[in-house]
Amino acid sequence: MKKTIGILAHVDGGKTTFSEQLLYHAGAIRTPGRVDSRDTVMDANPIERERGITIFADQGYFEYNQNTYYLLDTPGHVDFSAETERAVMALDYAVLLLDGTGGVPAHTVTLFKLLERYRVPVFFFINKMDLEGADAVHAMEAVRSRLTEDAVLIGGPEELGMEGALAEFVAERDEEVLEAYLEGKLTGEMGLETLQNLIRQRRAFIAMAGSALRDSGIGEFWQVFDRLTVTDYRPRETFSGLVYKVRRDAGGRRITFIKVEQGTLRTRDEFQFMGNDGEPVREKVNQIFCCFGTRYGAMEQAEAGDLAAVTGLSVPVCGQRISLEGGASAAEQVDFQMVPALEARALAGKGTDNHRLLEILRILEDEDPQMAVDCRRMPGGEEQICVRIMGLIQLEVLKRLIQDRFGVEVEFAPPQVLYQETVAAPVAGYGHYEPLRHYAEVNLLLEPGPRGSGITFESRCHVDVLSVNYQNLVRTHVFERTHRGILTGSPLTDVRVVLTNGRSHLKHTEGGDFREATYRAIRQGLEKAQNLLLEPWYRFEISAPAEYLGRILSDIRKRFGQAQPPEQCGDVVIVRGRGPVASFMDYSVELASATRGSASISAVSAGYDICHNPEEVIRQTGYDKGADTEHTSASVFCSHGAGFTVNWDEAESYMHCLKG
Repeated sequence: MKKTIGILAHVDGGKTTFSEQLLYHAGAIRTPGRVDSRDTVMDANPIERERGITIFADQGYFEYNQNTYYLLDTPGHVDFSAETERAVMALDYAVLLLDGTGGVPAHTVTLFKLLERYRVPVFFFINKMDLEGADAVHAMEAVRSRLTEDAVLIGGPEELGMEGALAEFVAERDEEVLEAYLEGKLTGEMGLETLQNLIRQRRAFIAMAGSALRDSGIGEFWQVFDRLTVTDYRPRETFSGLVYKVRRDAGGRRITFIKVEQGTLRTRDEFQFMGNDGEPVREKVNQIFCCFGTRYGAMEQAEAGDLAAVTGLSVPVCGQRISLEGGASAAEQVDFQMVPALEARALAGKGTDNHRLLEILRILEDEDPQMAVDCRRMPGGEEQICVRIMGLIQLEVLKRLIQDRFGVEVEFAPPQVLYQETVAAPVAGYGHYEPLRHYAEVNLLLEPGPRGSGITFESRCHVDVLSVNYQNLVRTHVFERTHRGILTGSPLTDVRVVLTNGRSHLKHTEGGDFREATYRAIRQGLEKAQNLLLEPWYRFEISAPAEYLGRILSDIRKRFGQAQPPEQCGDVVIVRGRGPVASFMDYSVELASATRGSASISAVSAGYDICHNPEEVIRQTGYDKGADTEHTSASVFCSHGAGFTVNWDEAESYMHCLKG
């Protein structure tokens, strides 16, 4: 059997130490490394070793009990959670580490929800049980209250014989086991097989406790994990796989990391992809490698369940699935959960220019798509290069990474919040594009969507009115670009775009005509809409001595946040809540200063919500919708053989569909 497992935890949760111990107990390494000694297998990058945190999702592999295991050690710091998400996509099982001395912090909740989104079964390991105040029972109470009620704490592999509490736990979740249990006929084999299935279905979560640093409980956990995890990959099917990581080797060669989901991938296998220009691109797999830390071993083929690193592919990006039958498209959008809330302008340092800097950032964007590098020309003609980031630590690492890998100095301006826009009520939008020998008209309805839903599309237009081919073109054009709002020029989101009517011309309609009409219809609808400005929000958790509670609650109110009733834990209070990123992103510094370092805050993304100060943001942005010619709301009509432009507020009286 082949199994890919990932180790996840909040920052400083002990992931890398735990991974080293697992590799040691599985016989993959002779001696487990230590983070403080800077000799771990998994954190091999110099930046990781200097900072003592995991930044990149490195991997290892080993054989144990006739099974092949692939191990991914993921970043725990929230600034690198995008890297964690890409690794999660490739997992069969996850181990989520908890701190035995505390509860379940906000980022751990986020990680658990991320694993839920990708339907990854989870095992819990309650770590740091060697520290004073560690309490596994208390930690399990936090798990059941904040993560899942379907978790059970066991002591070791001896409990898998299905007697006592574990047997009752399984019986409560399966009718056949319950019947056998009540009749005294439950066998260990039946209970074990049922538990395996419950774990795969995320209906059961096994927890154990120990200390990775002291090598306590790791061996027992590994025995339990090995017995309770199963996979059923099909190597004889046609190949398909998931791209979960992209890197460059020392020579700049692109290495594409693929989780083989079914079939077999071989050297010289050829794929046909769709390039950025819409034209087909044929690419061939040149080499296949298996990776362990920074070491690469050549392979002739990779079978279902394997993690393979290949050369020769340049089109597929992180998060895409590829197959020998369907290839992949460079224009395909991957819906990631971990989305940056900040943007920073990159400034070329001494000895380089914007052209070279953009080249470098495009390479890094290929490895981290959430960076979303944007090169824009400002009204005065100045060229600006911006990158999206999760936080300030990521920005520091990015600066160092560019220096180390490319020998280029770069500075970043202070990050700015990324705003979005949406509509508060349904509104119709109309677009017409008819210069000489062109023709397309599109009628849309823009409806508010659920928060976090992004842009969705539906057609309510009959095929007798507009052919399926043209309706599909409208759908493509809705998704192919980032549509800008009219308040600040920020991306449009949480809108359901409904095609209600349209018109083509048998002789004059060209391929790009519906693109122009669709863009203009969306923009014309926004001109009439009740527009809302959205801003990113944090979900936070503050831990502080009780004497500072009043100050903290006052700070939250001043920063336009919302707090839940505080929890008292001895001399410490826990305050959970949510607040705008704009007013909370620097609060950790103020909190530490005000409490002399005795309080801490953990903040994770809580998505977007209504902006707390829209008028101020709109004024500061100074966006001129009329000057944004790339996002025009005007339509183009034709009269007497010549095209003419009609502004959005008069265009409806010219629309052909509205005239019948």
